[in-house]
Amino acid sequence: MTLRGQSESMFAAFGRLGVGMVLAIALVYLLLVVLFQSFLDPFIILVAVPGALVGILWMLAATGTTLNVESFMGAIMAVGIATSNSILLVNSANDARVHRKLGVIEASIEAGKTRLRPVLMTALAMLLGMVPMALAMGEGGEQNAPLGRAVIGGLVVATFVTLFIVPAAYTLLRKAPPRAHELDEQFAAESRGASEASRA
Repeated sequence: MTLRGQSESMFAAFGRLGVGMVLAIALVYLLLVVLFQSFLDPFIILVAVPGALVGILWMLAATGTTLNVESFMGAIMAVGIATSNSILLVNSANDARVHRKLGVIEASIEAGKTRLRPVLMTALAMLLGMVPMALAMGEGGEQNAPLGRAVIGGLVVATFVTLFIVPAAYTLLRKAPPRAHELDEQFAAESRGASEASRA
């Protein structure tokens, strides 16, 4: 038996979106490795991604919504926002350890305090914006409702994970001080030396 028509197109779209999500996570990881000059910091940042996926599945199951192309698009959006919030937290903790010479636990607590408002504002803005879509308001609203529901469920759980689980993972895994600032300082010193040599 071979499925044709709309069902065949739907399963093909599912496969492409699944591969797209895996590639997106892998590329984000590699980009963060370059940014943080570490393989560990991006891993800590991506701890928020499973939380987002759990929230998405929980919301879809609670609302009786099926997995479809729209909900997959919402999952990709929620993963992106969760990752950006987690980047804020880890970067703030690294800055506190470098510039204020705090320990790993103190830096995690300080990062949670200073980034609480930006993380909550980002999540709440997206959540409130998705509520009308999730409620399927307006003509043809039921078609886009899975996207809104996936984003809401993913962000609710991912925000909790970002504020509590990511700092705990940072405290447990990031014992060594961050190294990215050392490369920045070395680059600045080399730039100053090159400029002084050109003047001479």
